[in-house]
Amino acid sequence: MAKIQHGLGKGLGALLGDSAGEDLGQIRRPVGYINKQVVGETEKPDTSDILMIPADMIEPNPFQPRMSFDSEALSELADSIRTFGLIQPITVRRNRAGEKYQIISGERRYRACTLIGMEMIPCYIRDANDQGMLEMAIVENIQRENLDPIEVAMSYQRLMDECHLTQERMAERVGKKRASVANQLRLLRLPAKVQHDLKVGLINVGHAKVLLGLEDSQLQETLCDLIVRNGLSVRQLEDKIKALGSKAEKPEKETQELPDMYYRLLENVGRYFGENISLRRDSKGKGTMTIKFDSDEQMEKFLRAIEQ
Repeated sequence: MAKIQHGLGKGLGALLGDSAGEDLGQIRRPVGYINKQVVGETEKPDTSDILMIPADMIEPNPFQPRMSFDSEALSELADSIRTFGLIQPITVRRNRAGEKYQIISGERRYRACTLIGMEMIPCYIRDANDQGMLEMAIVENIQRENLDPIEVAMSYQRLMDECHLTQERMAERVGKKRASVANQLRLLRLPAKVQHDLKVGLINVGHAKVLLGLEDSQLQETLCDLIVRNGLSVRQLEDKIKALGSKAEKPEKETQELPDMYYRLLENVGRYFGENISLRRDSKGKGTMTIKFDSDEQMEKFLRAIEQ
């Protein structure tokens, strides 16, 4: 990943010009989820969609392992949501009485939303009793043509988190190459401001991929402002970054597609080591595979599998 040297403030200001501090509030608007059904008004909602739920119908998860939340970080998140909207909806499920919705993931986001007085909160509803139907609903949602890049990436992440799928299995479900899925998921590593601008079309995926090559999130946001203000092309953005620091390392490369046998290998070995396995391969077929293990018992189980 590219590491821009710190201490470039003066050069950065000269590069961006006097308009670097210009307010972009008239261009940026909080993300809105329009034409989404409000829970409780009609028939049972589609779990693949984003639905608006009244804040007073949402309750914390009593099994939430996290008991304390940093107030300063929560305030910063609230400010971000006030400016850009809730980019990633929270995930909830119906409580036993069926009258309210219990948070599965996203309690920090929920608390930040209540801090700024949001009355309606965008949510995914998880039907925990029907895993197969949930998976099909999310896959169907991904196949829609009107999803923005961030919505697609969030749907991929939901499949992995809620349906317990590996990237390889998920790629099979959605009919995409694994490298394409991996590169889409990388978009969720961008700062909220950059995700917002990609979501609403102020920048494109090409811009986002270039910004992913930078390690400094503040620099990513500053350059995003420059793209929005000056309408920079991807090539112009690359030129700006080159001008910022000649000592910068080469940007992180996108995940390259590997021959199918490597994915089968990762899938099979991953049964014993989970996500603690990585593989690197060059264009000539040479490379390394790294496995991290937790115990002798884990290795013994893997050894028995090989011997059998």
